[in-house]
Amino acid sequence: MTRQKTTFAIVYCCVFAGLLLQGSLRAADSVSTDWPRFRGPAGTGQGAGNLPTKWDENSITWAADLPVHGHSSPIVVGNRIFLTGWTQIDAGVERRVLCIDRKSSKVLWNQVVAVAKGERLHNMNSWATPSCATDGDLVVAFFGPGGLHCLTVDGEPKWSRELGDFPGGWGIGGSPILYGDAIIQNCDAQGDSFLIAVNKKTGKDMWRTPRRSKPRGGWSTPIVIDVNGHDELLLNGEFGLQAYDPNDGTPTWFCKAFNGRGTPAPAIGHGLVYVVNGKSGDVYAVKPGGKGDVTDDRMAWHTERKGGRDLPSPILVGSSLFVVNMAGIATCYDATTGDERWKVRLNGEYSGSPVSAGGLIYVCDENGIVSVVKAGEQFELIARNSVGAAKSEVFRSSPAVSQGQLFLRSTNRLFCIGKLTQ
Repeated sequence: MTRQKTTFAIVYCCVFAGLLLQGSLRAADSVSTDWPRFRGPAGTGQGAGNLPTKWDENSITWAADLPVHGHSSPIVVGNRIFLTGWTQIDAGVERRVLCIDRKSSKVLWNQVVAVAKGERLHNMNSWATPSCATDGDLVVAFFGPGGLHCLTVDGEPKWSRELGDFPGGWGIGGSPILYGDAIIQNCDAQGDSFLIAVNKKTGKDMWRTPRRSKPRGGWSTPIVIDVNGHDELLLNGEFGLQAYDPNDGTPTWFCKAFNGRGTPAPAIGHGLVYVVNGKSGDVYAVKPGGKGDVTDDRMAWHTERKGGRDLPSPILVGSSLFVVNMAGIATCYDATTGDERWKVRLNGEYSGSPVSAGGLIYVCDENGIVSVVKAGEQFELIARNSVGAAKSEVFRSSPAVSQGQLFLRSTNRLFCIGKLTQ
């Protein structure tokens, strides 16, 4: 392992290994049985309860054909599942928000929120990649050049607004989050980039902070953490991890990355924030709560990480930090020291981020094959499961976990696995 400051890392681990960051969003319960935003209540992929470990296409609860295409992840509140999607019509590309009943798999409503020319995309992206967010009353959806939209959970449009052209040939990917009365949206692009908070009831600006993201843009979703009684908003990006005051958008501290893209969202725990760059480069851990450039004095450890692109976000289970790259190479690191515990090749290619429940990690490849992994000092594969997807289906979204059920979304179908526990 390569460390920036070996002495600091040793002292840090002795002092802070037993501390917990509390891993919580102030605006969302980290042990909620709902899944109200991208990657769950705290935005870190942690699910409550237990999930099935083995299934096949004959034992899944249901599979529903979707009237739209897209890569957004499902979000779940109560018996409602919300998704974004797109359809092509003569006038352009319809951006849609859908609500599906979790028990019957029926579409409850399917609302067109915008019709606009389809922007240029990377061949792995879509016109509906960011996931919805909800507080149980309102649902928010972001489509980049297709605008930011707010609806009631019954599908009634409340307001819509444009946030810019988002130039470049990559498309967008960052999902909105809710924080108090604010909707916070990452608007990184190859042009002018910014982080914005708008009032969820009116759609009007609450604050707007410029971001440095040229020449690539950015596709990460922010998380909010509690640090000694105050909230910090963390957003990965092209140049590193930036922290903000979520109340007014003021930048507070920055840690420089080892390479670009910055697509994966951070993981949190043990008093640390864990970051993967996006492009090949060291995985690193930072102690939050600093001021200014903290690269030299608050980076607890960094470990060499080779092997290609990281699109999936890391996930923390106990003392194990699990990261799988796009080529299916899974690596487990000791979360307190950064030491590499093991590295294995999982079959398949991976775009969506893993989730965890019951101490196990669930990671879905682009063919819909879910590997269930027990992450510890040794690698243990519990099962590999298929939903019997068609060859034309691609799974680039991240799974959702709610009340004993796992939800997987392909380009045009939604799958439910497991029995409802409540």
